[in-house]
Amino acid sequence: MTTIAIVGAGRGLGAAVARRFGREGFDVALLSRSQERVDALAGDLGAEGLTARGFAADVRDRGALSTALDRVAETLGPVEVLQYSPIPSPGSLRPVLDTTPEDLAAALEFSVHGPVTAVTRVLPGMRALGRGTVLLVNGGSAARPNPRVAGTSIAFAGESAYGQLLHEALAAEGVHVGQLVIPGAITPGHPRKDPAVLADTLWAMHTGRDGFRRLAEDLDA
Repeated sequence: MTTIAIVGAGRGLGAAVARRFGREGFDVALLSRSQERVDALAGDLGAEGLTARGFAADVRDRGALSTALDRVAETLGPVEVLQYSPIPSPGSLRPVLDTTPEDLAAALEFSVHGPVTAVTRVLPGMRALGRGTVLLVNGGSAARPNPRVAGTSIAFAGESAYGQLLHEALAAEGVHVGQLVIPGAITPGHPRKDPAVLADTLWAMHTGRDGFRRLAEDLDA
């Protein structure tokens, strides 16, 4: 088995996905801005018998993100699965009339430039393997623009378009691209939005490879 790289790994969804894929034999690369946090999470996963390593990178720093993903491949092997799921920056969560050009520039760096950088870095390894999966995780504004969170509504639209284009362009090469949209908050104990349930959904998207977008629950739920 090869490696899953989780960009934006934390103790909620990221940890649940790490455990789900780790149980299937994947080595796990955990990426976030804080080396201390990903090292602590990697230690917890290691105590459970999983192979996990932490790598620090800010997704808005293209050089740092590229370097971190290169280190993942050097340390753990080719990335077969890339999950891009960092938490949006505060400027992305402002009402539309309060959103500045600077807010949008940051949101686009976070949700468009970041995924493009990550995919560009791991795609050669996927092509060498002859298989791969890219999983984009977004909030509900990716599917329905929300005037209360203009930055994510605009930037997620760009990320969604990029993902859809990749889905169509890479299918013939054995690389699947899918998007999981999670309306509202990830909620422990929720029948569809509990972290472990969402991790199962992402595993099913990786193995099923049967479409681009999946909703964790209906947008009107």
